[in-house]
Amino acid sequence: MNMIEIKAASSILDYIQIEALANTIWYEHYRPIIGENQVNYMLEKFQSVSAIKEQIDNGFEYFIVIFDKKPVGYMAVKQEPEFLFLSKIYILNNHRGKNLGRKMLCFIEENAKNKNLKNIRLTVNINNTNSIKAYEKWGFQKSGTLVTDIGNGFVMDDFEMIKTLL
Repeated sequence: MNMIEIKAASSILDYIQIEALANTIWYEHYRPIIGENQVNYMLEKFQSVSAIKEQIDNGFEYFIVIFDKKPVGYMAVKQEPEFLFLSKIYILNNHRGKNLGRKMLCFIEENAKNKNLKNIRLTVNINNTNSIKAYEKWGFQKSGTLVTDIGNGFVMDDFEMIKTLL
């Protein structure tokens, strides 16, 4: 039986591990969607060790997903007044389809419930069709679009999606 562990990121070594996962996952997944230049920029701005540390200092919680004793994904959340914001949820390509996404989402739902929050909110690139389908399958609904200027001439063109917990 495959062992799945989700552990809170709490040290520089954890942040280094997340940065390495991000570099692999983002180049595989996002280069066709947003292009290499924007991937490079966003990795440095949002997924470098220093960016992760700054986000954690500002209320984000990061978690590493370990499958058979190997790090295979990560996620990040932040508590908002009425929502748990699911900022990041990523799995290495060769570990997709192993029910890890569902386990990660169950973990996120428990995290929200433990914070007495009834909704989870996320943003997803409007061209990230497979992820959008997965979120819809998991009970998220589109609530609008967001275009966010992230600097250096780049924007994030996203759907906002919300799931209300029962």
